[in-house]
Parts: sequence; C-alpha cells; structure tokens
Amino acid sequence: MTAAVPVRREHIVLYALLTSLTAISIDALLPGLRQMGRDLGTPPPLSTHHVISLFIFGMAFGELLVGPLSDALGRRRTLGLGLCLYAAGTAIALLAGSLEAVILGRILQGIGVSGPKIATRAMIRDRFEGAAMARILSFIFTLLVLVPMLAPALGQGLVALAGWRGVFGFYLLMAAVLGLWVALRLPETLSPSRRIPFRPRLLAGNAGRILADRQVSLLIAATGLVFGAQLLYLSIAADLFFDLYGIAETFPFYFAALAAAVGLASFLNARLVRRVGMEAMARRAFRGLTAAGLLLLLACAIWAGRPPLPVFLGLGFGAFFAIGLLFGNLNALAMRSLGQLAGLGASLIAALSSLIATLFTVALGAFYDGTALPLAVGFSLAGAGALALGALAMRAEPAMVEALRQTAAQGRGIRSDVREAGRSGRPGRR
Repeated sequence: MTAAVPVRREHIVLYALLTSLTAISIDALLPGLRQMGRDLGTPPPLSTHHVISLFIFGMAFGELLVGPLSDALGRRRTLGLGLCLYAAGTAIALLAGSLEAVILGRILQGIGVSGPKIATRAMIRDRFEGAAMARILSFIFTLLVLVPMLAPALGQGLVALAGWRGVFGFYLLMAAVLGLWVALRLPETLSPSRRIPFRPRLLAGNAGRILADRQVSLLIAATGLVFGAQLLYLSIAADLFFDLYGIAETFPFYFAALAAAVGLASFLNARLVRRVGMEAMARRAFRGLTAAGLLLLLACAIWAGRPPLPVFLGLGFGAFFAIGLLFGNLNALAMRSLGQLAGLGASLIAALSSLIATLFTVALGAFYDGTALPLAVGFSLAGAGALALGALAMRAEPAMVEALRQTAAQGRGIRSDVREAGRSGRPGRR
C-alpha cells in the first residue's frame, strides 16, 4: 500500500544518498589503506585487508536485526539509530591509534550502515508501487553503479589533503548531514497501525522455515561465494595494483574501469532476462566467472603470478561482468518462493551471504603474497562452487514458504484464554 505522504524529488535524492552509504564506506577508503598500514602497523594476524572484510562482517549482523526492527519501531527511527551507530564507529576509527581500534570502528560502522540500507528499501516499498517503484529503483541503481567508479577518486583526493583519517572525517560529515536531513525533512512511511511487534520466537520460527527450504539455502550460499569473490578483490585491490604494476596515483581510474563491468552487465541483464530467463542467465554467468578465474590462474602460472596489465584488466573485466549478471538474478531466484516472508527473507539473504563472503575473503586474503594468484584462486573457487550450488538449487522444485503466524507457546496461550472465556462467559483475548 502506498503511503499518503507527498512524493518529492528531494526524498528520492535522499533515498539514493542513504542507499549509497554502504558502497562509499567501502570504496572511498581503498586508496588510504596502504598509508593506514604504514601509520598504524599491521600486527599479526591482522592486516589492512580486514578493514574492508570486517566492515561487511558487521553489516551481516546488522541486517539480521534491522528489517524486523523497522517493522516494529518504524522506518525513520530505525534509520536514525543506524546512522548514530555508524557515526559512533566512524569517530572511533577516526581517532584510532591502532589498527585494532580502526577495525572495531569499522565493525560498528558496518552494523550501523545496515539501518539506512534496509530501512530505505522498506520506505521505498511503503511509498511506491508498480511502475513508480521501478522508476525510483532504476534511479537509485544508476547512482549505485556510479559510486564504485567515482568513490576511489574522491578517497584519493581526501587522502592527498588530509591522509586516511580525512576519509573518516568525510564519513562523519556525511552521516551528520544525512541524519539532520532525515530528522528535518523525511516523513515516516509506516503508520503505527501497520507495525509488527518484535517477537524473537516468531522471527526465529519463520527464519527456520526459510532456511529449511533447500533452494533458498543453496542460493544464499552461492550468493555468498560470488560476493566473496568481489569482496576479496576490494580488500586487496590497492595493494595488488601497487605491488604488481606500481600503480598508486592512477589507481582510481583502473578501479573504475573494472567497476564499469558490473554496471554494463546489470544494464544488459535488465534487457535480456525476460527473454532468456533468470536461470539461464545465472548459469552462463557462473561459467563465465569460473572461466575468467581459470584463465587468470593460467596467466599466473605463465608469468609467475604477475600477468601483464592488459591481461589482468581483460580477465578482471570478464569476471566482474559475470558478477554483475549474478547479483540481481541470484537474489531474485532466492526471493521468489518467500511470499509474505519477503522482508525477513531479504534480511536473511543479505546477512548470511555477507557472512559467507567475509569468511571466504578472510581465508583467501591471508594468502595474499604480492601476486594475483590468491585473486585467481578466489575467482575460480567462487565460480565453480557457485555453479555447483546453483545447479543443485535449480533442480529443486520451487514451493512457497508459508509464514508462521504465532509460536506454539502463543497458540497455547490463546487457546487457554478461549477455554477460560467459554467457562466464565467472558470474551477471550484477541
């Protein structure tokens, strides 16, 4: 149901900026990771790679809570709480005197950023439907495609002006501006009459039903591996370009070139998926990611882990084109059987796939040795693993997951009230 609040272009811009906070929090910091490592050191077993991967780890836990909280407390309040926690984590990282403190701040940032990420999607669903919703999401997605291309250049400029702490200063300013904008100008879209009480047992029961669906669970795992391949690249990209090719100042331009592959793939997927089908597009993309990874492995074997820059860029473009095809299709495939559990399902899919991606990245990132070999292994494993999981998932017959309306304990309580009412003549609890 569309809320009876006026739709303004200002609100659409604000939705887009709130949604982009996740990507900016990752990509703008990449140019400052090497300087951060020099300033703070990298005490074993930590490295600056964890500054990226553990941000996603925090986000995974936040996403589990934010969806149900926004249904119970309202979108605006949940969004504000998320921004406050994000700002607190940013302040910790900004003032940190050790890498451990930066990582603590990044975990809090990740938990906090899930507030704007999930609550904004819910606000859009509350206010728009049909063609209007598709138009809004298209505008926001266009911005999200541009953010990975432009954010590293922004980060590079901030690092040149104020060092890596300048990037966190920008994050703090952005959180303050967005928080003030939300407080003054953004209306609540979920009326009190439509709110759903936060019942942990009921949520756990419905979560169990979602994860018991074989197709959904397999697709979550496949999505986690694909996201893990991208996150592995993000966590080592700045070091990789510097160690292999001596690229530092122009890193944002090379990063943008590979990020463009994701945007191009998503653009083409939107036009082909109706004709070709989600399953067929996903299968081809799985094979493409696997092939790009295996070819990069071959290039690493030929050139001792240091393939020529054109070879690396070409194979990287192919891998990220496949990843761009997979993100939309895998999420749509996982969500199609969830029906009325779509909100909780979206939180579970996002959180669990992020957790798998973090574990994948931390495990393979530990083997980074100044060559492209760990990335080639990551692309190959993610592609082949997701291909196998996707094949198993697509063999399963899709069936709608039925929502659990009340826990067994609640049901017993209601039945007891009804029996008592029958004996006394009083109306039962409703």
